[in-house]
Amino acid sequence: MSGDERGFTLIELLVVILIIGVLAAIAIPSFLNQRNKGNDVEAKTTVVAAAKAFETCRTDNNGSYASCTVGSLRSIEPTLNDAGSRLTVNSNANDYEVVVAANRDSGAAAFTLSHSSDGTVSRKCSTGSADKGGCSAQSSGSW
Repeated sequence: MSGDERGFTLIELLVVILIIGVLAAIAIPSFLNQRNKGNDVEAKTTVVAAAKAFETCRTDNNGSYASCTVGSLRSIEPTLNDAGSRLTVNSNANDYEVVVAANRDSGAAAFTLSHSSDGTVSRKCSTGSADKGGCSAQSSGSW
């Protein structure tokens, strides 16, 4: 072997591994937080899409929300199928409520849109046990 061939020393390798570890420690929590934010935005979008489907269902049923079920809403707006069991609705003749959980975890945040008989629309959220996400204390339970 020639005397000119050299490799990395143990100290150099340890320094590189340490730098990679520090960068990973910074990047991974940031990535996980972005994923939760994405789940929250998707849930909010699903709530709004379901509310629009409710209005279409009402028009189709002579001004009544009574016969608007999850199935009928999904036939009006097929993208609601993506929500699966995270989507729940309650309705009667004059008002409705749509609730969508941010993800399938039992501790996930849930987003609610309620339309009352006087035309008032309210948007509320409940924080999950795992992550507040898009429903923070600063929002006072609304979004």
